[in-house]
Parts: sequence; C-alpha cells; structure tokens
Amino acid sequence: MRHSDTEQSTDGQLRGVDTHAHLNMAPLKKDIHGAVARAGQAGLDFIGNVFLSPQQYRSDSPAFEHLSEVFFILGVHPHGADAEDESSIAELSEILQSDSRIRALGEIGLDFNRERSSRQGQRERFRQQLELARELDSPVVIHSRDAEEETMETLLDMGFRDRPLLWHCFGLDAAFASRILDCGWTISVPGMLTFKKADTLRHAVSTIPLERLALETDCPFLAPEPYRGKTNEPALIPYIAEVAARTHGLETEAMMRATAATAQRFFGLVKREESG
Repeated sequence: MRHSDTEQSTDGQLRGVDTHAHLNMAPLKKDIHGAVARAGQAGLDFIGNVFLSPQQYRSDSPAFEHLSEVFFILGVHPHGADAEDESSIAELSEILQSDSRIRALGEIGLDFNRERSSRQGQRERFRQQLELARELDSPVVIHSRDAEEETMETLLDMGFRDRPLLWHCFGLDAAFASRILDCGWTISVPGMLTFKKADTLRHAVSTIPLERLALETDCPFLAPEPYRGKTNEPALIPYIAEVAARTHGLETEAMMRATAATAQRFFGLVKREESG
C-alpha cells in the first residue's frame, strides 16, 4: 500500500495541502463541496479526509465521489476502540486494500485525556492496526493525547522506527519533536500554532526541518487565530502557514509549498494535469 517516491512529483509542485480534516463531521458535512471549493481558492490542491471507523467510511465516503482533491485516511480512532473488535480490523484491512484513495492508516493511537474507550481497549486496537499497517506496508497517522510516552514506546516496540509515520496534531515542545524526528517520522501541526500562548510550540516548529513538516486543520476543530472558537475548515490553512513561515524566516507561500511537498511525498499525491 505504500506509494513510491517515483510517482509523487511527476505533475509539478503543489501549492498547499491540509493533511488532516473531518469534512464529514457537522457542521462541515452539510457543505462539503463548498468547503473544498474554498480550500482551492485559498491555495490548496489536496485535503486529507479522515474517517474514524470502517462504518464511518462506508456511510460517508460516497459524499466525496466527485471530489478528486480529497484523499482518504482511515482507521479506528482510540475513542472508538471499545466499540470495535477483530471483525472491524478485518473489515478495515479489506477496505484499505480496495480503495486507492486511502493513502494512510489513521488516525490511530492512544488518548488518555477523555478516555472515551478503556485504556486496554485502546492498546489492543492500536497494536492490531500497527500490525495491519506492517502487513500492508501502509503509512500511518498517529493520534496521541496525554499518552505520548506510551505511544512512543508502543511504536518502537512494534518496529516503526524509520517507517512512514505522521504524528498528527503536534502540540508539544522541541525536545519531543526531536525524538519524533530521530525516529525518522514526520510532524503535522494544527491551528494551535497561532494561539497567543503557543510560544513553546512555535519554538518547536522552528526546529523541524521543512522536509519533515506538514500542516493540518483537524477541522472542524482548532480554528487558527483570528477564527479561534469558530468552525475550522481547510481554507484556513494559510493562517497556520503564515505563523509557521515566521518561525523559519520564510514567506507564507514558501511555507505552503514546502509543507505541501512534505505531504506529497508522504501520501504519494499526484496532481492532475490541467485540461486545456
């Protein structure tokens, strides 16, 4: 399932990518086409839509049938771990192998903040999905909240050092970013980067090489300033890019393109040729 580097740059450089969105969630679900159109106007070529379970994929993916700008990420989210079982993992495997729009297995991991599923259930689903990712040679997208040490320990125990892995919604410090980078992984940062008290995160981003840095909205959550508290959407990526750019001494457009190139390599994205 992994996508070779040779197919990633054939159609030119991308302008921008939102690597993590939930367009099938309210309130964006009622205007998916509008959100995708606004993203294009804001300079994005691709949006990664994340489905949190096989059931959600089955019910919601048809809404994206004619939206080639959207690629898919699919996995069992830790919040839903207790509601899924081995049959769900088998179904997940079937879907991953049947839909080429799915570019990674995710978001998977551990969430000890809200604990909507038991810790043991989360651990079981996480390891089962990591085993599946190895079997299918699939990139993975990681969700980790208040569970970073155990998440890291699990990934290393499962042999994921130097495998294609994107650490989603990164909000930690430079020291932890360095640990992620030392494992050969990629880091995606959300709108929290723009928050007034996010100096620690901004410093961390300044230490991440551009070829390992991606941007995401995690919409409809975590809208960047000046839209904090409102509904987030992919069209707001430039606000995140602007702040990320300042940490690297770049212009916003340069950061958009650099992080898009990271996403293009990681997910194997191919830009369509413009028709005459």
